[in-house]
Amino acid sequence: MSINGNGNAESYSHSAPGDNDGNEAVPLLSNGRRAKGASFASSVFNLMNAIMGSGILGLAYAMASTGIVGFCILLTLVSSLAAYSIHLLLKLCDLTGINSYEDLGGRAFQKPGKVLVGIAILIQNVGAMSSYLFILKSELPAAIISFLSPDQTGQAWYEDGRHLLILVTLCMVLPLAILPKIGFLGYTSSLAFFFMLYFTIVVVVKKWSIPCPLPHNITTLAGAYQVSNSSDSECTPKLFIVSSRSAYAIPTMAFSFLCHTAVLPIYCELDRPTKSRMQNVTNVSVSLSFLLYLVSALFGYLTFYAHVDSELLLGYDTYMPRDVIVMTVRLAILISVLLTVPLIHFPARKAVILLLHGNRPFSWMIHITTTLIILGVVLLLAIFVPDIRNVFGVVGSTTSSCLLFVFPGLFYLKISCQSLRSFDSIGAVCLVIFGLVMGVISFSIIIFTWIQSS
Repeated sequence: MSINGNGNAESYSHSAPGDNDGNEAVPLLSNGRRAKGASFASSVFNLMNAIMGSGILGLAYAMASTGIVGFCILLTLVSSLAAYSIHLLLKLCDLTGINSYEDLGGRAFQKPGKVLVGIAILIQNVGAMSSYLFILKSELPAAIISFLSPDQTGQAWYEDGRHLLILVTLCMVLPLAILPKIGFLGYTSSLAFFFMLYFTIVVVVKKWSIPCPLPHNITTLAGAYQVSNSSDSECTPKLFIVSSRSAYAIPTMAFSFLCHTAVLPIYCELDRPTKSRMQNVTNVSVSLSFLLYLVSALFGYLTFYAHVDSELLLGYDTYMPRDVIVMTVRLAILISVLLTVPLIHFPARKAVILLLHGNRPFSWMIHITTTLIILGVVLLLAIFVPDIRNVFGVVGSTTSSCLLFVFPGLFYLKISCQSLRSFDSIGAVCLVIFGLVMGVISFSIIIFTWIQSS
C-alpha cells in the first residue's frame, strides 16, 4: 500500500513545496512534500548515511569485548531486529497515514507519547553529535601534526584538541547548523558511503602493516618496530569473551544501527513509495551497513586484539603516525563527521522547539537561541567526556534501545488491531522485551563499572 494512498491519511501534510521552509512548528518527520524521482539507489544511500556514522569506529572495541563469534551473533541479532522494527514502523505508517515518529507516539499514547519520543530523539541526537565532536577532538590534532615535520611540533595551540574543537564548532559547524534548512544529506550520502568504504578497505590493508605481538614500549630503528613486553598469546583471537566491557557491545551496536528517525521521510521521498519498495531499501541499506561494520570490526580487532582503542583510528596514531594512507582516511572520516554534525543537529533542534513552543510561528530568536544552547551542551560533553565508549554505552543503552526496539514494538501493539497471536504482534512483544532487558542490563553494568572505577 502506498503511503499516499491510504484512506486514513488525514494526518498527512499536503503543504505545497516551500510552505514549511523555516517553520519550526512543523514536526520534523511530517514532511508533506516528496522529492519526486528519488531513486531506489539514492534512497539506499540516504538511509545508509543515516545508519552509518561514528559507530563504525567503536565496533572493533565491541568485538574485543565479546569475541569474534559472540560479536557476529550479536551484530546479526541487532541488525535483524533493527530491520524488523523498521518493518513495523512502515506498517503503522500505511495503517494510519502518519509519517512522523513523534506523531506515532502521540497516536499510541496521546501527548505523553509524543513528548517521550521527542525527548528520546533529542537525547539520541545530542549523544550522536557529542560522539562526532569527540572524534574531531581526538583526530584533528593528529591530522594536522601528521602534515608537519617533526621539528615543527611542540606545545602549539593546534595540538590541543579542545581548542581546535571550539574553533571548528564556531567557524564551521555553527554557521551550517544555524540555517533554517540544511539540504546536504541528499548530496553527501553517496560521498559519506564511499568514505566509509575507503575506511573499511584501509583497515583491512593495514592489518598486515602492524606487527603482532603489538609493542607495549615502542621504539623504532629505520622504520622497523622493536617489540618488547609482549607475548605471542596476544595474537590469538578470542571467540567468546564475557566481561564488564561486554556491556558496551549491544549499546554500541544499537547506536550504530539507529536510523528510525530518518526512515519515514525517506519513505515519503521515495519514487513509487510502497511499503514493499521501502522495505527493500531498508534491507539493502542494513545489509551493506552490516557488511562494512563486520569487516572493519573484524580486521580492526585482528590488528590490535585486546589493545583495540574505543575509537579505532587512535590505534593507528601510535603505530603508524605518519602513514600517508592513514592520513587520508583520517581526513575522509573527519570531513564526513564535520558535514554530518549540522544534519544531526537539525532534528535535535526541531524536537526542542516542538516540545517547548508547539505550533508557534517561526521565530529567528527562538531558532538561534535553541541552536546555541544545543551546540553549547554538545560541545561541553565532547570536551569533558573522557572516552567515546561512555557516549556509546549510555546513549545506546537508553534512547537508542527505545527508538530502535521498544517504541516500534509498543506503538504497533497499541495501534494495530492484529491479534496478539499474529506473527507481527509476537515480534513486537519480542522487540519490547529485548530492548528493555538489554537496555536495563547494559545501563546497570555501565553505571556499576563507573562507580567501581571512580
